[in-house]
Amino acid sequence: MTDTASANTPRARGEWPLYEVFVRGKRGLNHVHVGSLHAPDDQLALRHARDVYTRRNEGVSIWVVRSADITASSPDEKDPMFAPSGDKVYRHPTFYDIPDDVPHM
Repeated sequence: MTDTASANTPRARGEWPLYEVFVRGKRGLNHVHVGSLHAPDDQLALRHARDVYTRRNEGVSIWVVRSADITASSPDEKDPMFAPSGDKVYRHPTFYDIPDDVPHM
């Protein structure tokens, strides 16, 4: 067998893509990043994420995303990236009265 994987054989673990794992807890409304893992495909990444990150029945939903598919801003770019919204105070909910019976606000 050669060092390179052919189209018909599974890739070596070191060549598996990296996935970022997000879990939504039973009491949460948001998915939270809980870690990373390597897997040969999306379905196995989801199964591995379930086995590794929800062993104690903590979650109600899991997202797995290939790390290569994530585009993110850099913390170094925070001023130019977010400064334009700072002068638009009308976008902040400080001008609105939220009734007490409205959940999750």
